[in-house]
Amino acid sequence: MKKLLILFGAAFFLAASATAQVSADIAEKCYKIMEDGHEIQAYHGDYSATISLVVEKPGKPKENLQYKIFERTEEKYMTIVQLFPEADKGNGYLRNGDNLWSYDPISRKFTHTSIKEALGDSDVKLDDIERNDKYWRTNYEVLSFEEGTLGKYPVYIFMLKAKTSEPSYAKTKYYVRKDIPLPLKQEDYSGSDRLMRTILIPKWSKVNARGKEGYVASQLLIRDELNKGEQTQQVISDLTFDTLPDKIFTKAYLEGLN
Repeated sequence: MKKLLILFGAAFFLAASATAQVSADIAEKCYKIMEDGHEIQAYHGDYSATISLVVEKPGKPKENLQYKIFERTEEKYMTIVQLFPEADKGNGYLRNGDNLWSYDPISRKFTHTSIKEALGDSDVKLDDIERNDKYWRTNYEVLSFEEGTLGKYPVYIFMLKAKTSEPSYAKTKYYVRKDIPLPLKQEDYSGSDRLMRTILIPKWSKVNARGKEGYVASQLLIRDELNKGEQTQQVISDLTFDTLPDKIFTKAYLEGLN
C-alpha cells in the first residue's frame, strides 16, 4: 500500500536541469528511485491500519471518515471496511488480484468497481493506497527529470506520463528526497496539463515491521485543485504487521460484519 500523502511551510525548488525528453539511463534512474522508495516503506506482506480522513469543502462543515484497511501486498489482496460515520458503517471494498468490488451492507450486494474510485466523499483514491514495486515501470513513461529543493530538502523532480489505463491521472509529477527516496509531494495532471490534485506528505515515521525497519507516511494532505478550498487530511494509526487470516480477504468476511 501505499501508496500515497501533508502540511508544509514555505516550499520552493531551484531547477538544476530539465529536459523535454529523457534518455533511457535517466528513465531507469527515475524508476529505480521509486522502487527503492517502495522497498524501504513498511508495507510489505500482511498489515492492517486505521485510516482517518477529515474532508473539508467550502461552505460545508468538516466531515470525518474512518476506515480499517487490511492488505496482503504480495498477493494483491485488500479489504477495506468503513468504521465511521455510523450511517455508513460496514461499507467496504474487496480486492483479489485485478478484481475489485465495493460492498453495500444494506443491500448486501457486491458491485465490480475501479481502483480509481474515491474513498467516500474524500480526495483519496483507492490506487493511492495500493502500490506494488513494479507499478511505476509498468504504468508510466518518464517525460522529464530535474534536481532541486523542496523546503529544506534536496529533491529529485520528475514527470511521469501514464501508458496504461491503471493510473487515475494522465500525468504525475513526483518530488522525492535525495537522501532517503521518499516522496514529499505529488502533483496529478490531466492530459492537457491541468493540475487536478496535489498531495503533500510532510510526515514519514520509522516503524519496525517483522524485525525490519521501514517508513510509513503517517500524515498526508490531499488538495483538490479544481475546487479551491477542498482538501482531505489523512492520518494513519493502529498499524500492525501481524499475519492476517485468509478469511479477511473474502466476501463472506464483509458480509459477516453486519
